[in-house]
Amino acid sequence: MVHDLNVAQQISFGVLAAAMCLSALRMATTKNLVHAALYLVVVLAGAAGIYILLAAEFVAVTQVLVYIGAIVVLMLFGLFLTRAPIGKAQDLDNDQRWLAAVVCVFLFGVLIAVLQRAFKGQHVAVRTIGRTADIGTAIFKDYVIPFEVASVLLLAALVGAVVIARRD
Repeated sequence: MVHDLNVAQQISFGVLAAAMCLSALRMATTKNLVHAALYLVVVLAGAAGIYILLAAEFVAVTQVLVYIGAIVVLMLFGLFLTRAPIGKAQDLDNDQRWLAAVVCVFLFGVLIAVLQRAFKGQHVAVRTIGRTADIGTAIFKDYVIPFEVASVLLLAALVGAVVIARRD
């Protein structure tokens, strides 16, 4: 019984990961900004599904409410209010897809090599967190630096979007 549950979790993770990777790829390659926002919804919903697989229901609900419910809606309102070009815009294409693909594959290889060298032979234990207070302690005590880096990255993206959308 436990083995069947583990296999079901592995299959569910594989399906969620595949959907997230495919949606992330489509999000990065689509020329329609509304479609990109909808692909982002699929990626964020997949992350919420993975949180559910990890038995972190509070984080999954927060993921849905904050990221899907607020950030994607804010992004869509920003698109509509700034009158950004929503459809395909050929004049924005700079024809450097092959160079970007080569750089992406190179960086992926470097990332794999660095992670292999840093964590070779180590087993990563998954911590189960039961209470909401433990989640808050983990985020704001144990993982405060990654949390703040993500906050600064989101702020930089917001400022960049405002600068790009500003009419001169």
